[in-house]
Amino acid sequence: MSSATLEVTIMGQSYVLACPEGEQDALREAVAEVDREMCSIRDLGKIRARERIAVLAALNLAHAKRLAAAGVPASAPGESAVADLPVRLRQLQQKLDAALDSDGQLL
Repeated sequence: MSSATLEVTIMGQSYVLACPEGEQDALREAVAEVDREMCSIRDLGKIRARERIAVLAALNLAHAKRLAAAGVPASAPGESAVADLPVRLRQLQQKLDAALDSDGQLL
């Protein structure tokens, strides 16, 4: 299968990605989802390190994917997943902070 390159932007930074022919639109959609997730985490204001933002975004997206695959709703009836996001992000940040040394390196 032949491969093409695709230039994309995530959180204001450009990346050149290899992509199988015919899958460019799907990759663009995935990039848009990652960009939205990373920007929403950044916009909460507390986390500035791109690496931490990327880890939290990856965890959020993987968690949402697992819930969807299991048929579990992202939030309980009557609760807003968006309203719950700051709480979830703070919890994930605390876990990440606990795993990182003061210089940002994994313990």
